[in-house]
This record gives sequence, structure tokens and C-alpha cells, in this order.
Amino acid sequence: MDRFIVKGGSRLKGRISISGSKNSALPILAATLLTPERCVLHNVPDLSDIRYMLEILKYLGAEVSFEDNTVAVRASHILSEAPYDLVRKMRASICILGPLLGRCRRAVISLPGGCVIGDRPIDIHIKGLEALGAEFHQEAGNIVAYAPNLQGCEVDVAGKFGSTVLGTDNVMMAAVLAKGATTLESAACEPEVRDLAEFLNKMGAKITGHGTRRVEIEGVGALHGAEHTIIPDRIEAGTFMVAGLITGGDITLDKIDGGHMANLIERLEEAGAICKLDDISLRISAPKKLKPLQITTETYPGFPTDMQAQICALMSVTAGTSVITDKIFPHRFMHLSELKRMGAKVDLEGSTAIITGVDNLTGAPVMASDLRASAALVLAGLTASGDTEVNRVYHIDRGYEHIDVKLRALGAKIERLS
Repeated sequence: MDRFIVKGGSRLKGRISISGSKNSALPILAATLLTPERCVLHNVPDLSDIRYMLEILKYLGAEVSFEDNTVAVRASHILSEAPYDLVRKMRASICILGPLLGRCRRAVISLPGGCVIGDRPIDIHIKGLEALGAEFHQEAGNIVAYAPNLQGCEVDVAGKFGSTVLGTDNVMMAAVLAKGATTLESAACEPEVRDLAEFLNKMGAKITGHGTRRVEIEGVGALHGAEHTIIPDRIEAGTFMVAGLITGGDITLDKIDGGHMANLIERLEEAGAICKLDDISLRISAPKKLKPLQITTETYPGFPTDMQAQICALMSVTAGTSVITDKIFPHRFMHLSELKRMGAKVDLEGSTAIITGVDNLTGAPVMASDLRASAALVLAGLTASGDTEVNRVYHIDRGYEHIDVKLRALGAKIERLS
């Protein structure tokens, strides 16, 4: 099991390129199951989650190749059952449910795994697919679904804490091959959902309104192959923005979409960050002194929950008191106990972290509990005195392409050990 040794104290400077979006690539890979024809995807990040998804596609019968961040998939003949040993490794594997129902009219999928960040039910997925005509039951830990006649409908896909991204994806992917028209109310409007819809439209789907709360889909008889380039990963970009700030650095990020990160950029500028944005790059410089923040995570276009842990790390060394509330995953604060081991002063009240900034953190052995917590601990290590040993970095490999290599390119002292 790999671990990182991070030696703090280096000021990051230079430029790196941002990889393709994991949260966009995974459902788009699943969508290739909707056609027997060849699909080609560019800018696919080389991550363990991507490799898991490709293994699922192969198991289901698809021919798959992955080279130089380009994936080719031909799902000529596919199975409709995905095994526990593959699906358990990541929650995003649930996004094959909609494509299998759309293409095969049947699906058997184990309940998915993923990060331990609190309750993440799939009831909205099932509600939406049932509205289209699917029937569900649970059997030996598997979701068993039949949908001999998918019929367009109107369905609200709002969840307990806002719109569900993967739920929107799943219902949308099934609806493109349903009879008649489907309207998704309270749809997620994240850039990753828009990216999926644009890929489906390239395949011959008829989707409008993607990127808004109301998505309309006119079912078609069949989809064909398509070629598509995955959007940049806004969370990876945000993480490196924080890396620049927490080290007092000056870095430039290439291959980004600033429009996807407007809220994050605005909040970091509020803290004092100096940002210069153009069409495909962003330069971020740290001020002499950062300001504390009050942030509440929300569905897009609000502040992303996937940046909450990184902001906690940044605010832990920002003078003053910061208040960080997570409305999307209220229990997603397992990184705080590890930050405390490094000297952070944090109190947790329900779903709110109250952080009093300290002058400096101290390196310590810490344990990653999930993907974004891993990133937060690495960021803390970059500014801490001494060495920080981050264990269980398989979590970070799920969502960051060669993060240690990119950090070293910016001047960080970070080593991966087996």
C-alpha cells in the first residue's frame, strides 16, 4: 500500500496542465454501453477509478483500449450483470444502471462502494428509473431491474440535500432510448452533467436544457458511435489553486475552464488570492496574508463539496476564525481529526467546522479516509514543518492523475513510497 512523504516549506511556482474530469469521464464511459458502435474519448485521466470502470466495461463484453489518455470502446454485444468484485470498488459504477436498462432492458448490479463520506443513497436513481417503467427488487445484495417498456415521463430528481448528479445521469441515459418525451425536473446542472448530455447528443440523442434545472429528452430508437473530448477537472484545478495559496506560491494552471470554477475563484479571491484568468489558463498568486472565510457547500453553481476538505486545510493556517458548513455531505469531516494531529485548531458542530488559524502546522503520520481528505492532508503537509506521512494514498489515486509528479514539477518535496 503506497504512502506519500511530504516535506513542508517549499513555495510552489511554475505551471502544470489540468487533467480531464474524473466525474465527467466515468458516466460518459458508461454511456458507451448504449450503442454497439465504436466510441472514442479523449482527455480521459489515468486514474484507478477509470481503470475500474474500464474493467467493468470489459467484463460486460465491450472491447476497450486505453492509451495516451484516449479510450476507444466498442460494446457490440454486452451482458447485463455486473459483479460485486468490480462494482464494490467505487460508487460511480452505479452509473451503468441507466445504460444497461436502456440497451438491454435488464440490469443486475451489486450495491456500489466508494469513499466513506456518509450516507449516499441511490433511491433517487431508482425513483427516476421506476417512473420510466423499470421494476426493481433487491436480491443477495444486488439491485435487480427489468424494464421491458421504457416510456417517457416527467420526474423530479431532487435529493435530500439537493439535485443528484449521478441520479440525473442515470435517468437521462435510460430516457434517451425510451419511447416518447421525458422531462427531468430539479436536474443537476453541474458541468459534468452537461458534458454527458453533449456526448449523448453526439451519439444521436435529443436532449435540451442540460445545464439547467429542467432537462427535456425526446427518446430515439437507437444511438450510434461518437467521438468526444472530456472537460477539464475543476476539482483538480481547485486543489492546485489551494496548493499554490497554502505555500505562498505563484502557479499557472493550463487546460482549465474558468467558467466551471467561478464560485471557487470568487471565494478564493475573497480570501485574498490574486487570480488572472484567460480562455484556457489561470494564474493564482498568494497575498502576504490570507483572510478567513465563511463557506457553505451547495449544488452547482454553489461552492462544491469536493473542495470542502482542501479549504479546511487552507483555513487551518489562515489567521482568524473560518466557518465551513457542508450541506451536501454533512458527515464529510473525517479529515479534521488528522489535521488536528498536525496542530490545527478545529471544532466540529454538526455539519459545521469552526477553524481557528494557527501560525504553522507540524508534520505527522496521518491516514487518508477518502479521496478529497487525502488531497487536504497532502496540502497540509506542503506547509507543515518537518515530514508528513500520508497513508492510504490509493484514495488520492482514484481522482488525481499523478498528483505527486505534478506537485514536484511545481517545486514541492513529495515522495511516493510502496
